[in-house]
Amino acid sequence: MQPLSAEVTKSAPKVYFIQPTVFSNVKDDMLIAQDEIFGPVQTILKFKELPEVIKRANATRYGLAAGVFTQNIDVANTLTRALRAGTVWVNCFDVFDAAIPFGGYKMSGFGREKGVYSLNNYLQVKAVVTSLKNPAWL
Repeated sequence: MQPLSAEVTKSAPKVYFIQPTVFSNVKDDMLIAQDEIFGPVQTILKFKELPEVIKRANATRYGLAAGVFTQNIDVANTLTRALRAGTVWVNCFDVFDAAIPFGGYKMSGFGREKGVYSLNNYLQVKAVVTSLKNPAWL
């Protein structure tokens, strides 16, 4: 990490930043492939077949978001259905809209923010069953 220039930090505490970084040749057992990383970081893991990548991607305890880059619409559709992640971006990344629900699976969140799904956080569903004498349908 590099501190910002002295001119910027004369009256402020030192601020650190990390340059955007791409990690290639990442293996499944590496910490960078197992933990959520919040920052300008991209990990790249190669795969040979779709069942393999689905199993590997879903083996994490997290599931906030995933990105799929492909020219094959069938691959995109298969992966978006199979990945256990709250958001799956196809051929883009970090795209948000107020109407699109946001939230993760597993240890990456509970419930959803934004969109109509966020209203569920404020609702309590109740089923009421009452026996009727001489119901019309009998």
